[in-house]
This record gives sequence, C-alpha cells and structure tokens, in this order.
Amino acid sequence: MEQPNNKTNSANSNGNEYFVIKAKDNGVHVIGLTRGQDTRFHHTEKLDKGEVMIAQFTEHTSAVKVRGKALIMTKYGTIDTEE
Repeated sequence: MEQPNNKTNSANSNGNEYFVIKAKDNGVHVIGLTRGQDTRFHHTEKLDKGEVMIAQFTEHTSAVKVRGKALIMTKYGTIDTEE
C-alpha cells in the first residue's frame, strides 16, 4: 500500500498520537480547539451510538472536548465520560 506524502504523515513522525472516541449514546459532540494565543473552536463532529472517530492532535489542534457519553481510548488508557 502506498503511503501518502502529506503534512499528516510528517506530523506523525513528530510524535502526534492518534486517539479513538466511541459514542455510547446518540448525540456525542467532539469539538476541536485551535492552538495559538486565542483558543477557538475550529471543528465539531456529532457521533451517534456505536460510531467511532479516530483523531489526532496536529499543528492546528491543541485540545479536544467531548460532550456526551463516550469512551476515549489513548495509548495512556481508556476514559469513560460517565465516571
């Protein structure tokens, strides 16, 4: 399989890790926040029960807010938003 030659691929070589969000209920919101002096919302996704989103921090995304019942899986462990 050919590997794409783009910024995402080079970002991975800088240590940016992927994380997984799995919705446990309908209407889970995943909100990306920007880097820089002013933190702003730059992307929003809505997941329904059972849907999975694979994401990563990038040069533009410094934080992610998850609203609703979901499992968030990282290399550091799994977080259940109901706890």
